[in-house]
Amino acid sequence: MLFAVLSGFVLALFAPWIYRRAPRGAAWILALLPLGLTLYFLGFAGTVAGGEVLRSSRPWAPSLGVSLSFSLDGLALLFALLIGGIGTAVVVYSGGYLEGHPHAGRFHAYTLAFMASMLGVVLSDNLLLLFVFWELTSVSSYLLIGFDHEREKARKAALQALLVTGGGGLALLAGFLLLGEAGGSLEISEISGRGDVVRGSPLYLPILALVLIGAFTKSAQFPFHFWLPNAMEAPTPASAYLHAATMVKAGIYLLARLSPVLGNDPAWQIPVTAVGALTMLAGAWIALQQTYFKLLLAWSTVSALGALTMMLGLGTGPAAAAAVLFLPAHAFYKGSLFLVAGAVDHAAGERDVTRISGLGRTMPVTAAAAMAAAASMAGLPPLLGFLAKEGLLGGALSAPAAAPALLGAVALAGAAYVAIAGIAGVRPFIGPASGTNAETREAPVTLWLGPSLLALLGVLGGLLPGAAAPLLSAAASAILGAEHDVRPALWHGFDSLLLLSAAAVAGGIGIYAARNRLRSLRSRWGRLGRSGPSSWYDAGMEGLILLARGQTRLLQSGSLRTYLIIVVGAMLALAGHALVRGGPRLAAPLSGARFYELCLALLVLVAAAATVRSRSRLAAVASLGAVGYGIALIFILRGAPDLAMTQFIVETVTVVLFVLALHHLPQFSRLSTRGAQARDAIVSLLAGGLMTVFVLAAAGARHLPSISGYFAEASVPMARGRNIVNVILVDFRGLDTLGEITVLAVAGIGAWALLKLRLKREEKP
Repeated sequence: MLFAVLSGFVLALFAPWIYRRAPRGAAWILALLPLGLTLYFLGFAGTVAGGEVLRSSRPWAPSLGVSLSFSLDGLALLFALLIGGIGTAVVVYSGGYLEGHPHAGRFHAYTLAFMASMLGVVLSDNLLLLFVFWELTSVSSYLLIGFDHEREKARKAALQALLVTGGGGLALLAGFLLLGEAGGSLEISEISGRGDVVRGSPLYLPILALVLIGAFTKSAQFPFHFWLPNAMEAPTPASAYLHAATMVKAGIYLLARLSPVLGNDPAWQIPVTAVGALTMLAGAWIALQQTYFKLLLAWSTVSALGALTMMLGLGTGPAAAAAVLFLPAHAFYKGSLFLVAGAVDHAAGERDVTRISGLGRTMPVTAAAAMAAAASMAGLPPLLGFLAKEGLLGGALSAPAAAPALLGAVALAGAAYVAIAGIAGVRPFIGPASGTNAETREAPVTLWLGPSLLALLGVLGGLLPGAAAPLLSAAASAILGAEHDVRPALWHGFDSLLLLSAAAVAGGIGIYAARNRLRSLRSRWGRLGRSGPSSWYDAGMEGLILLARGQTRLLQSGSLRTYLIIVVGAMLALAGHALVRGGPRLAAPLSGARFYELCLALLVLVAAAATVRSRSRLAAVASLGAVGYGIALIFILRGAPDLAMTQFIVETVTVVLFVLALHHLPQFSRLSTRGAQARDAIVSLLAGGLMTVFVLAAAGARHLPSISGYFAEASVPMARGRNIVNVILVDFRGLDTLGEITVLAVAGIGAWALLKLRLKREEKP
C-alpha cells in the first residue's frame, strides 16, 4: 500500500515532462495510474468484504511513535475506489478542458499529488501519518484552487481555503496527540478497540473539540462552510475532484474513522448531529438562491456534507448504512454534474443557468449524462440516489432523540435537492435554445466521457443494489465498530419512508416551479448573509493586516540601533522578569579563579573598554581582537584547547576581514549625541549584567546531575568518536547544529539575493 500511495507523488514529478512530450495524449497516459490503482484496490474487494482487514507497517520514526502503517478495511476501500475511479475521470477530463493551456502539465501534477495525498489519508493507520497526508491535501488543494494565480479571486480563494483548513489541521494535530496520550497508542487500529478508555479519560472533551474542529473545517461544516463555495474559483476539474468527490469528504472520513473511539456518547452525538443538520438545511436554502452553475452545485455539496455529518453523529446502524450509501451516490451524481457544468461552459461560454436552455439538441450525450445524474440527485427510482435518499430518511428515523425533527429536515433537504437537480441538470438542456446556445456543439469525448461514466455508475448502482452490499456492510461495520449488514433494495413495500420520499419529490417540483420567487428573497437575506461567518473571516483578516501594518510602523523603523534596543529590551523584560521571579541562587563570581585567570579577565575588560572608547577603527579592531584572544587563552587554561583553536581562527579571520573592509569605509566620526551614547551605554550594561547573572545562576544552581560523564562514556560506543566536543555537536545535538547551519545558510542566501537585486536608481530607497 505504501507504493500505491507514493506512486501518485512520483508520477506528479514527471507529469509536466510527459505533457511537454505528448500534449495531446498526456491525460490518457497519466490516467493509467489512477485507473491502475482503482483496479488494484478493487482486487481486494472480495477479501475486505469478507471482513478481513489488510495491514502493512514499516518503521519511520519509532522514537516518536510514528510508523508508515497502512490499513485497508471496508471504509478505507470504499474511499480508495472513489478516489481512484473519479480521479481517472477527472484526469481524462482535464486533458480536454485544459487543452492548449500552457500550464496544463502543472495542473496534472497537482491533481496527481492531491490524489496520492487523499489515498494517504484514507489508508493511514497511524494518527501522525494521517495528519501528514491531511496537510498535504490542504497544500495540493491550495495549488489547484489558485491554479489561475494571475486572478486575484483565485489567489484569495486559495488562501482562504488554506487558512481555514490549515487552522483546523493544527487543532487536529493537537487532538491527535492528546488522543494518543489517552488511548496509549498512535495506531488507529489499536485505539479503535479502546473507545471506553478514551471516553473515560479526562482528556476526552478536549480531544473531541479539537478533532471536530479539524473535521468541520475540512468538510465545510457551519460555521466553516464559506470557503468551499469560494473555492469554485478553481478550474472545473479541480472543483469536481476536490469539492464534490474527495477533499471535502476527508472530514467525513475522519468522523467515520474515529466514530468507534469518540462516538457512542452524547458529547459526540449532540454537536455532530446538530451541526450536520444545520449545515444541511442552510446549504440547501442558499443553493436555491444561486444562478451560477458551480455555485449552485457547491452549496448543494455543503448541504450533502451536512447530511453525511448528521448521519455519523447519530451513530445508529441505519444511520451508518445511510452514510456509506449516500457517499458514493453523491460522489457519482455531483462529480458528473460538476463536469457537465465545465463542458457547458466550455461549449456555450456561459455559467449562469438562467441564460442557458435547449442544449439537449446540440449536446445530446452531455445532456443524457446530466439528466441521469440529476435524476439520481433528485432521488428518483431506480437510481442509486433513490436508495441513498431512502437510507437518509431511515437513518433520521432511527435517531435516539428528536427523530421527527430530523426526519422533517431530511425531507426538506431532499425536496431542495429535487429542485436543484432540475435547475442544474435538466433546465439547461430542455426548451428552446437561447441566444448563442443554438450554435453550440457537442463537447469532445474527453469532456463527456467522465460525466457519462459517473452518471452510468449511479444508474447501475440503483439497478444492481446488491452488488456492492458486502462492501457497504464492511464500511458500515468499520464506522460502528461492530458487524452490521447493509441491504439496499429498490422496493421495501408501502411504508412511511416511501410516502415521505414521494412527498419530498412533489415538494421539490413545487420549489422548482417557484425558484424565481425564492431567488427574489436573496436581497432580503443578503444582509444576513453578509454578517455571517464569511464576514467574520474577512474582518479577522483585515484586523490581522492592520495589526501587521501597525507593528511594522512601530518596530520596522529601518534603524539598526533601534532594532538592537528593541531586541535587547525585550530580552531584559522577559528573561529578567523570569530571573527575578525565580529567585536564583548565584555562584560566587570569583570562586576558584587563579591569579593569571583574573589577569586575563582584566585584560578582556580593558580591551573591551578600549574598543568602545577608541577614536580609530584600526585600534578598535585590534582591541576587539585582544578580547577574543583573551577568551581563547581562558579556554586553554580551562582544558578546552579545541575551543581555543576555533576561537583563535575566528578572531584572526575576523580581524583580517575588518582590516580589509576598513579601506572602503568613510572617515571615522561620532554621529551620536551624548544623550544617545548614554542611553546605549545603559542598555549595554543592563544586557551584560543580565547575561552575567544568568551565568552565575547557571553555575550556582544545579537541579539535575551533570551529563558530562555520560558524554565521556557514550561518545565512543554510540557515536564512534573520541573527540567529545565534536561528538556532541554532530551526534548528540546534531539537530541543533543542523538548525544553526540552516539559519546561517538562509542568512547567506538572503544576503546573496540582496547583492544580486541590483535595484535601478529610481527603485532605491
